[in-house]
Amino acid sequence: MSTFIAAFVVLLLFFLLMSIGYLVKQKAVAGSCGGLGSLGIEKACDCDDPCDKRKAKMAEEDARREKLNKDRII
Repeated sequence: MSTFIAAFVVLLLFFLLMSIGYLVKQKAVAGSCGGLGSLGIEKACDCDDPCDKRKAKMAEEDARREKLNKDRII
């Protein structure tokens, strides 16, 4: 039983440290290898046409990029 309690305390300690790290840096936990993006794959499915949610996200990114280019000072 003492092993279980020790493991539980260690797990809680890691969660506490991760929470403090998030609060300090305001950066979410991310993978280190890059996932599908490092393989040159832009989407997770093999569809020829992205879904509506993805299309909306892409349109939003394009609009944001255009606005940034339009409002650029330098």
